[in-house]
Amino acid sequence: MIGYTDYFVICSGRTDRQVKAIHDAIHEGMKKDHGMLPRRVEGLPQAHWVLMDYLDVLVHVFTPDTREYYRLEQLWGEAPARVVGGQAAAASTALSSSS
Repeated sequence: MIGYTDYFVICSGRTDRQVKAIHDAIHEGMKKDHGMLPRRVEGLPQAHWVLMDYLDVLVHVFTPDTREYYRLEQLWGEAPARVVGGQAAAASTALSSSS
């Protein structure tokens, strides 16, 4: 569908503080487990929408109001979606753009 990434990961934190914590956990895990740092990070100071660019994977972490406003799942509605995690299933979606 698009050529600049293979996956979108879309998730939410209840508050801007939780969005920052999710960012920190992803950042730490990707660095520790895979030796990867994001090419670019946007939105961290305000933490309503944090974008982490890992080239093949774009990670979007939203507050609920911001996620509802931008509705990325609807924008990329034609892409196959994979819901992951038990309780997190309501908050996390991976959209593949390579299918």
